[in-house]
Formats: sequence, structure tokens, C-alpha cells
Amino acid sequence: MNQDARYPGLTLRVLARQFPAMGPGKAALIEAIDKSGSISAAARDMEMSYRRAWQLVEAINTSFAEPLIVTATGGKRGGGAVVSEFGREVVRRYRAMESKASHAIAAEITEFSSLLKPARRASKRR
Repeated sequence: MNQDARYPGLTLRVLARQFPAMGPGKAALIEAIDKSGSISAAARDMEMSYRRAWQLVEAINTSFAEPLIVTATGGKRGGGAVVSEFGREVVRRYRAMESKASHAIAAEITEFSSLLKPARRASKRR
């Protein structure tokens, strides 16, 4: 998965009992589910397998005091997934921490990036 362009050079992971409770991928998945109302649609949008998306949803819901994503099984009315208000608040707080951390180290990231090799251009073949 590509890192979010809003926060170059920064990956924030919040740990719970030594396991990532929230990171950029989980936050993006929750946002995609909130937008689409579906785990399968969110997985497709993120180029992720449906199985992996379900595993992440289960891990997310297990890590927090309340479910972040509430699911409904398929049937006549079809299934779906809804991000709870608690889930939206978790993502809002995570994105705020991510932004604060990114801004706090912006100058250092720029300086550090100058030590890296420049990106290689794709050569044009004829």
C-alpha cells in the first residue's frame, strides 16, 4: 500500500499490547469502509484482498473498547459495514496525531531526505 502523500516520510503506528492498534493502513481502510459502506468495496478500492480486509476489521475491533466497524451479513437486503461514531472519532484522533507529528519533524525530514539517493528515472527504451 502506498504511503499517504499528505505525510511524506512519516508512518505513525499506535501500539496496544505490542501490536499495532492503528496505523496508516487501518485508518485508510476505515475511511474507505465509511465512504463505501462495504468491506469488499473498500478492499477493492485499496487493492487488497477481501480476506485481508476482514482480518484487519477483526483486529481493529478487537483492539478498541468499542467496535469501530459494525457489519451486517448478506441476505435479501445484502450485507454491509458501517463505521461507528466511535470509529470516526478514533480515526479523527489518529489523523490529528499523524498531522501533529509530521509538522513537528518537517524540517528534519527534509534534511534527512537530502542524505538519500535521488529516485531513479525510468529509462525510455526504443
